[in-house]
Amino acid sequence: MKQKTTRPTARKTPGATDAPRPAEGAVSRTLFIQATQALSAVLAFDYPADAVLSRHFRDNRELGHRDRGFIAEGVYGVLRRLRWLRRLAGDEATPRMLLLTWFARGEGWPMRNFEGLVSATERDWVASIKAVEPGELTLAERADLPDWLAERLRRQMSEDELLALAHGLNRSAPLDLRVNLIKADRDAVLARLNEEGVRVEAGRFSPQAIRLAGKPALQKHPLFLDGSFEVQDEGSQLLGLLVQPRRSELVVDFCAGAGGKTLQLGAMMRSTGRLYAFDVAEKRLAKLKPRMARAGLSNVHPVLIAHEADAKVKRLAGKADRVLVDAPCSGLGTLRRNPDLKWRQSPAGVEEMVAKQSAILAAAARLVRPGGRLVYATCSLLAEENDGIVDAFLAAHTEFRALSAQDVLAAQGVTLETGERLRLLPHVHDTDGFFAAVMEREQGG
Repeated sequence: MKQKTTRPTARKTPGATDAPRPAEGAVSRTLFIQATQALSAVLAFDYPADAVLSRHFRDNRELGHRDRGFIAEGVYGVLRRLRWLRRLAGDEATPRMLLLTWFARGEGWPMRNFEGLVSATERDWVASIKAVEPGELTLAERADLPDWLAERLRRQMSEDELLALAHGLNRSAPLDLRVNLIKADRDAVLARLNEEGVRVEAGRFSPQAIRLAGKPALQKHPLFLDGSFEVQDEGSQLLGLLVQPRRSELVVDFCAGAGGKTLQLGAMMRSTGRLYAFDVAEKRLAKLKPRMARAGLSNVHPVLIAHEADAKVKRLAGKADRVLVDAPCSGLGTLRRNPDLKWRQSPAGVEEMVAKQSAILAAAARLVRPGGRLVYATCSLLAEENDGIVDAFLAAHTEFRALSAQDVLAAQGVTLETGERLRLLPHVHDTDGFFAAVMEREQGG
């Protein structure tokens, strides 16, 4: 299997905390230079933006929480609105010019806030930017998407729907927690966090979800350290509910990554049975092991595989009660967290993903026993990675039949009008964009 596209689940932007960022008008020249340097590195698009920022902060340890927050918010603001900003500042605008344009127009800074940051010449330029009108924008420019992506999404939805989706994708994602069912009760965790002044509420859909009003640093909170909760987007949690693992079953997380959903499945199984976590990246599986220990899980078995046809996979043919295929994908449903993906992804990259997704799903399906369940999921918005893959699979594998995702969730007390296949959208559900299809292998298949 090809390495998965980076897909953080409710991960915070590096450096982002609830600590207030530097006050407008109180930003130093040095801090603005730091932000420009970070943006320049990110706009090379050689590596994921979060990795570039993390490296920048490691190399500049003198930066405090608020300084890191200022830099991260500026960089992510530019990434989200890059087409609009270039339309205002010009296609040849430098990273510094893009940042100035973002703070002038995106953040709405008054001219006094630029005092001490810019030269007299730059001050005049910023004043002109505040007055410029971009003129008539194309649909892709209005959506802040590359042309190819806007065109593909337009085939799937109306112009108004596309713009609403784009608006949702250009907002910062909230921070969600998943309560570990074998260690804690959601109501108890909610009560404790609220008593401690952490503003939280129950998730809208997942019975395991808690949503935070801000993004406080909880890595040292006693409930995190003892495994009572993990950070996981509420939409991601619904994928685990579609798998619906039971005690003592044999379950396979076919593309486990760092194991967010693996931990959820293990907890739902009450640490009984056997849960195999397959992945092609040894580093990701290594990160899973301490998380397993913290979560109190003894039923998880991480397995490093070379590809989807590895002999370690074939040994489980026809034995699994449940198989989750959280497939490597374009990741375009996570643009709230990873806005650089829309500029780093390409039609060729999507085509390559589609070929991999088909091969992975076919290989994973061989593990499902008669009467067992297969769940295919992505965090993509594109039909070719979602319905296209599932439709082709069902046509070629008549031993599988589709189940209603809405009915599977309803049986667990989740009210969500999704139809046969789960489709989550940030502007509708306030989660990352997810797709999932639930299938069952017929008893005679």
